[in-house]
Amino acid sequence: MSKIHANDIELDYEDHGTGKVLLLLHGLGSTKKDWDAQVPFFSKTHRVITLDLRGHGDSSKPKDAYGVGLMTEDVKAFLDQLKIKKATFVGFSMGGAVAFQMAASHPEYVENLVIVNSGPDFNDMGPIGEELLSSRVQFLETKGLEQLAKEISFNMFPEPHQVALREAFEKRCKNNDYNAYFKSFVTLMDWGLGDQLEAIPTRTFVVGSDMDYTPVAFKQAYVSRMQNASLSIIKNSRHGVVIDQPEAFNRELKKFLDHE
Repeated sequence: MSKIHANDIELDYEDHGTGKVLLLLHGLGSTKKDWDAQVPFFSKTHRVITLDLRGHGDSSKPKDAYGVGLMTEDVKAFLDQLKIKKATFVGFSMGGAVAFQMAASHPEYVENLVIVNSGPDFNDMGPIGEELLSSRVQFLETKGLEQLAKEISFNMFPEPHQVALREAFEKRCKNNDYNAYFKSFVTLMDWGLGDQLEAIPTRTFVVGSDMDYTPVAFKQAYVSRMQNASLSIIKNSRHGVVIDQPEAFNRELKKFLDHE
């Protein structure tokens, strides 16, 4: 692990392999370890960089400065420090929001955009979004982060054969700083691209799961609004597809990258 000072904070990251850059961005309340099943696979052919976003893992945890916009500027400054001019951005869940914002704000950095079980408008998801915001805030305030980590992890990995995945994710989640997690969550739920989505020209690949929190139709709807996007749905998978179906995910992403 290494640290880079970018946008007034320290970002912890790992850097493996050589070639075109794949930048892998993790989900809310997690760390770069979301990508443990992707790094060995893709670092054979690419330079694979994983980092902990602000407020997460071993990166800085500011008191008040959170939000997708800030995380996006962190990533831009991080790439500038490494003198990387272009990368394929692969964003899972909250990481997908950061990847989307990067493609909207700084398209010259984004060679390809890969969005994994995420969306372009967390602030406009209808009843699903409203319920998630109110129920999670209430859960955090009444039961705390440790219980929330247990619940999220069980919902993501409920099968008997997924116990090890569940326990590993729960451990990552409960190790969060409460304030950093809370502010990351509420600012994420206040973020959206709106009409900027249609203006993104970048070649885009959206990967969804058949049992994700949001239905397949949700992904189909926003993919159809984009200039240059395709969609792949992975079966027998919940929200954490990069973790619960890594072979299928890696295969689909490799196919997309091979057809550049």
